[in-house]
Amino acid sequence: MDSPYSRELQVAIGAIQSAAKLSQAVISVEDKGVIEKDDLSPVTVADFAIQALLTATIHHAFPNDKFVGEESSSDLRNNHVLLGRVWELLQRLAEDEERSLCKLPASPEQMCEMIDWCGFGEPGGSDAGRVWVFDPIDGTKTFVRREAYAINVALLEGSKQILSIVGCPTISVDAKAPVTNTTLDPTARGCIVFAAKGHGTYVRSLAGSLPHEVQTRKIEPQAQVEASQDLRPVSCYNMLDSGVDDVHQLVMKRLGIENPGCDLLAWVLRWVTLGLGLANVTIWVYKQRSRTGKIWDHAGAMLLFEEVGGKITDIDGNDIDLGVGRKMTANHGFVAAPRAMHATVLDTLQQVLRQQGKQHLLA
Repeated sequence: MDSPYSRELQVAIGAIQSAAKLSQAVISVEDKGVIEKDDLSPVTVADFAIQALLTATIHHAFPNDKFVGEESSSDLRNNHVLLGRVWELLQRLAEDEERSLCKLPASPEQMCEMIDWCGFGEPGGSDAGRVWVFDPIDGTKTFVRREAYAINVALLEGSKQILSIVGCPTISVDAKAPVTNTTLDPTARGCIVFAAKGHGTYVRSLAGSLPHEVQTRKIEPQAQVEASQDLRPVSCYNMLDSGVDDVHQLVMKRLGIENPGCDLLAWVLRWVTLGLGLANVTIWVYKQRSRTGKIWDHAGAMLLFEEVGGKITDIDGNDIDLGVGRKMTANHGFVAAPRAMHATVLDTLQQVLRQQGKQHLLA
C-alpha cells in the first residue's frame, strides 16, 4: 500500500503478529485466567498482556500519541497471582523484542501504567490529535472456547478513522462465506486485514514478515448493488441479549434475504467480513435506547467496509461519531450497507420498528 502511514502500518502489523503469539499461547491451555467484569463480559490474561504489548510497542515508535483501550489494570493490582501470570506471558516475547518486532514494558508496574493509559484514555473530539484505539481480544466469549476472535488496532486523528489493522488468527486470507464463530483457517496462518483512509482495504497472511514471505492483496470495491436480493448479511444470531433479534430477522425477510450469511459474535470480525466482501449488509438495534456501542469494538474496523464502498450510520441515519467518549453515546445501533442500498435498508428497518411498536428505539 502506497500510504503516508506506511511506518504506522509496519509497527502495528509487527505488534499484532506478536500479540497473536500471546493469544495462541493462552488459547492452547485450559486455564485462561478468566475473570468477569462489571458488565458480565469475560476478560483473560491475554487481554491484559496484549493491551500492554500494543501500547508499549506503539508508544516506543510514536511517543507523542495517546491511547484508548478496553481494559484497566485494577484487577491486576488487586490480584498479584493474576499480575504475575500476565507478566510471565509477556516474557514469552523476549526474542521478538530482541529482533525489534515489538517492545515490552520494563516492569510489572510499567505494564500496569501502560494498560491504564488505555483504560482511562479518551478519544477526544476534533482537536484530539492522534489516538490509537485497541481491543486486545474482541470476542473473548468465543476465544475462551477456542473459536473466532480478533485483535483490533485503530488510529484516529481528530476522532476520524485514519488506519485500521485487524489481526484475525482464525480466518484464512482467502476465506469464503459464510464465516461463523467455529470457522477455523485450515492452514492455521490467519490473516491481517488493514486499511488506510483513501487508500483501500487489503488482506495479507498473519504469519510471515519478510516481503518474499507475504503476499498482500487489495480488496476490490464491492460491485454496485441496486437490488435487495443481492444483499448478503452478517450478524450475531442468538448469542447476545443486547440486540432485538426478532427485528433483525424481520428486516432481512422484508428485504427478501433468505440466507442468514455470516454469524459472528465479535463486532470487529463482522466489520472484517464486510471489508473482505464476505458480506455487504448488517443492522443492529439495541434493546434499550440507553445501550450504546463501545469505541474499541468499532473504531478503525468500520473503515475496512467504507474503503470498499460501504456506508455506515446509526439506526436514525446519523453518521457514527467516534469523538464523544469511550462509549458511543451519540449513536444508537448500526446500519451498514452498500451506498446505493443504504437508504433502502435504513428505511426498511425504521418501518419495521414502528410497525412492531418499538418506535421508542428511534430518536
